[in-house]
Amino acid sequence: MNKNYTSTRDNQVQLPAKAAIRKGFSDDGGLFVYPELSKLKVELSQLVHKNYQEIAKIILMKLLPDFSEIQIEECIKNAYNHSFDTSLITPIKQVDNFNVLELFHGPTSAFKDIGLQMLPQLMKQVLTPEQRVMILTATSGDTGKAALEGFKNLEKMGITVFYPHDGVSKIQQLQMQTTNGNNTEITAIKGNFDDAQSNVKKIFNDQSFKQKLGENISLSSANSINIGRLIPQVVYYFASYIQLVTKEQIKLGDQVNFTVPTGNFGDVLAGYYAKQMGLPVKKFIVASNENNVLTKFFQTGIYDRNRPFLKTFAPSMDIQISSNFERLLYYKSGEDTQYVKQLMDQLENVGKYQVKPEVLAEIQKDFYCGYSTDEEIKQSIEQVYEQDNYLMDPHTAVGYKVMRDYQENDSKTPMILLSTASPYKFTHVVAEAILKQKIDDDFDAMQAINKKTNLPIPKNLAEVWNLPVLHDDVIDKDKMEDYIQQKVEADFYDKN
Repeated sequence: MNKNYTSTRDNQVQLPAKAAIRKGFSDDGGLFVYPELSKLKVELSQLVHKNYQEIAKIILMKLLPDFSEIQIEECIKNAYNHSFDTSLITPIKQVDNFNVLELFHGPTSAFKDIGLQMLPQLMKQVLTPEQRVMILTATSGDTGKAALEGFKNLEKMGITVFYPHDGVSKIQQLQMQTTNGNNTEITAIKGNFDDAQSNVKKIFNDQSFKQKLGENISLSSANSINIGRLIPQVVYYFASYIQLVTKEQIKLGDQVNFTVPTGNFGDVLAGYYAKQMGLPVKKFIVASNENNVLTKFFQTGIYDRNRPFLKTFAPSMDIQISSNFERLLYYKSGEDTQYVKQLMDQLENVGKYQVKPEVLAEIQKDFYCGYSTDEEIKQSIEQVYEQDNYLMDPHTAVGYKVMRDYQENDSKTPMILLSTASPYKFTHVVAEAILKQKIDDDFDAMQAINKKTNLPIPKNLAEVWNLPVLHDDVIDKDKMEDYIQQKVEADFYDKN
């Protein structure tokens, strides 16, 4: 059986997992994928009575075949043994007639921690002594801080994070701006997340720029376009299922549904990987905010980003180009890389594409998609808090609304809603929803929510207000390449 990764746009590309993680992106602009994913079956009975780390080992050994067992064990230990505030890593909580999978118990209180505590550990195993890597990351809020926490102060690695100026929450911005570490660079760009992400992709594909850096310095990504970031997220789908089996809410082999709030499609794609590997999932319910490009696609088969970009109450999902969707198209088109390339070229050139009816039908078998308005986000937060005494962040609330819509057609299948961030990361919206008042100052809003709910404030968020701001750059979006060049020189040439 083939153990190499290939590109979504060219099946002639063949790379082992380590090389794919180091590169982040294929030279043809495609994303790395594992062909014939459905052959990597996981025996569910093997997972019962195992903890998160033990389940992670089984999944990672299958998806990263050129890593040794000792390397995988070391990565898991360094990623998960000390940086999460619960031994379950991703605990599941029953709320009303559904379950919430809490993915925000890591060092930055967002689901990105699961992948971004692991990716730097994998990268450590990949680099030879003379190699250096600069991690480039575009963030709509949570990826940035989670990546910085994972990569800071690591030898042979630097990290540069770009976020949209005035496009993230105050707390998200402060989390990034107060990051210390001798290899961390953060700057706002004048533009939105799609501008940041598109420019990062262009830089990855700029061969002359890569040559300028020299053969021992490579660029890689901490976004979920890097399979080293995506693969760790497959684990919590299996782990949550086993938690329900342990609680005797389901029997081994029973089907479940997952609702996933998504912008870049990485979180829900990890779930699809789990299903391909044998997890009994009936349906993935994909939840968008009012930037609902995906919802329209699921209805029509037309992906069209030519539409106004909206700033919503769920800013981490303010995205119109869902990068990971390309990977789903690869699998659902029968791994037809020429076809995927043709679609991606159309998206690049005219901003839209339409898939064949049979491809859309294949996608609809596994996925349902809906969206939530800003007003509905507030209503959902208030309703679940008042009825069930459970406090959601706005992104989880997007998922809640779409989940309830879906349950009108299927209320019997056990439902797991992925909760992507602590409510304390988005204090304005949460305060407005449950306190019925606008509180301009984020710190005051955090204290008011705490007083009302008695929900503990995560330590990293409580302390961020007292830290010095170390990064306050704002640059034009077309200056990103120059910025990276300066940072590479500062991080690598001056120190080695």
